[in-house]
Amino acid sequence: MSAPQRERTILHCDCNGFFASVECTFRPELKKVPMAVCGDPESRHGIILAKNELAKGFGVQTAETIWQAKQKCPDLVLVPARHGVYREFSRRVNAIYCRYTSQVEPFGIDESWLDVTASRLLFGEGKVIADRLRREVREETGLTISVGVSFNKIFAKLGSDYKKPDATTVISRDNYQQIVWPLPVTDLLYVGRAAAETLHRMGIHTIGELARFDPRILQGKLGKMGEQLSRYARGEDQSPVAEFGAQSDAKSVGNGMTFPKDLLGREEIAPQVLALCDQVAARLRKHGYEAATVTVALKDPSFHLISRQRTLTLQTDLARELYLTAMDILDQSWDYRLPVRAITITASGFDHGDVAEQLSLFSGAQKHLDQQKLRRLEGAMDGIRQKYGGDAVSFARLMETEKPSESGEQKEKG
Repeated sequence: MSAPQRERTILHCDCNGFFASVECTFRPELKKVPMAVCGDPESRHGIILAKNELAKGFGVQTAETIWQAKQKCPDLVLVPARHGVYREFSRRVNAIYCRYTSQVEPFGIDESWLDVTASRLLFGEGKVIADRLRREVREETGLTISVGVSFNKIFAKLGSDYKKPDATTVISRDNYQQIVWPLPVTDLLYVGRAAAETLHRMGIHTIGELARFDPRILQGKLGKMGEQLSRYARGEDQSPVAEFGAQSDAKSVGNGMTFPKDLLGREEIAPQVLALCDQVAARLRKHGYEAATVTVALKDPSFHLISRQRTLTLQTDLARELYLTAMDILDQSWDYRLPVRAITITASGFDHGDVAEQLSLFSGAQKHLDQQKLRRLEGAMDGIRQKYGGDAVSFARLMETEKPSESGEQKEKG
């Protein structure tokens, strides 16, 4: 008979108002006024990225526009984002976490899971470790963190969200039904807008209602995700915390752009799609990936998002093939009379097997164009860019239009 498995102790550490808190370490006077970190309103990146507690008290919310935030708080102090500085603070905070365990798994720039199961003999129980981390992060970086302590990753994250700022919340097997189950189902990790709408139509509004619902019906409505969410709600998540620095293979490579002026019509949209596909393809080749799926996402001026994808007959790392597929998707799904504020192109499906018959995406005279010749051509472009800069060479079509500004950093999802 095997020995019973030792109960895990998982922490989820969340830096409170991370971007805003970092800025306050450089300018302490900002702690005394409602302030927010934002993008550049002149470039239409006027979105609130983080806010301090005083701004939060006025109802200022992350991801709303600067105009909306100013309506709530006319005296709101705005500070431009400095992503390089935030990455350095993130590195410093994670270095503190690593003093207690090697199993530190970042979840974005300001959150990390820690498995401290094996650390309890050295440092004490989970709450003791959590309180020590809060103190050390505050003293060494000037930032505060909220920490959830639980027996799995999902409940630990709910714990860090439960009480802010600078707090520790323990969610145990004895109390999780009292703490977790009354929470809105939207608080559960991975319950997005579409899943929430489906659950609400089924009469499921709290995590407890989700936990008690028949998993077979959930699976019928939401597929595999329904069964997974049911397990999460019941506290049955067994996913491990990765070792710090472990690099998992990327699941997708994407790039998005927000434009200073709305695009209107196919002639304005197509060159920008080509620019994005060119950048995505270069990164595919850099990492040795070939994609089987292309996804196009468009956002209109009202921030309404549509996303469509297509699986290719043959995997590719070529900009032209990504571009022709993306434009075919748009030709069939987008009304070019509508304005476009932002576009994102994502390539995924790197683990698909090779296709026996090679079918080109090109039409007309290009149909029999040698794919290897194209790969050598685009590879040569990569080399020129590496030596002389990213704008040194591009497809001729791109020269007809001004290149738009990138919206944030390029994405490489893991």
